[in-house]
Amino acid sequence: MRGRPSIFDNDTIIKKAQQVFWTKGYTATSLDDLLQAMGIGSGSFYHQFKGGKKELFSLALKQRRAAFREFEERLHKAEFPVELIRDFFLGIARTDLGSHVCGCLISNTVVEMASLDADLEREAVAIMKDVEQLYTNAIKAAQQNGQLSNQTDPSLLGRYLITFYNGLNITRRMYPDQDQLSALIILQMEIIR
Repeated sequence: MRGRPSIFDNDTIIKKAQQVFWTKGYTATSLDDLLQAMGIGSGSFYHQFKGGKKELFSLALKQRRAAFREFEERLHKAEFPVELIRDFFLGIARTDLGSHVCGCLISNTVVEMASLDADLEREAVAIMKDVEQLYTNAIKAAQQNGQLSNQTDPSLLGRYLITFYNGLNITRRMYPDQDQLSALIILQMEIIR
């Protein structure tokens, strides 16, 4: 006997839930917030996500990780990967006010889960370390092919970039102005030359 077929697209409803988590944080997001955003009832929710809100949040984190993997593929194909990283950071400055106020879902999760849920904190930290590694790999390749004059240890520069990324996601809440953020990013990225 077959189970009931799924009547919705999981990727789409997870993306909708991700938006709620990003805006409100894990703790402040209620089941009603999620049901309303996803457009499903509680029965469908628990049928699809037997682990409840935590399972859904974990899936939202995995969806964000997939987006970083897409960026990693673009970096591998880029003729000038460090320029692509610069463009990524400048793209943050150009986002809308709502995005600036929310910061980064993954960075927010590392902070929020530090004393709340070790499993979710580990997931978020692993994603940030993956991003740090892709920065490190791109910098190492750029150094080897002569595109980067700064010959500092690539792992240190990768850590510098993830530190800057995390700090930027707080700073853009304080100064949600595209021009100010762009100027700050250009200044910070001078180290990766």
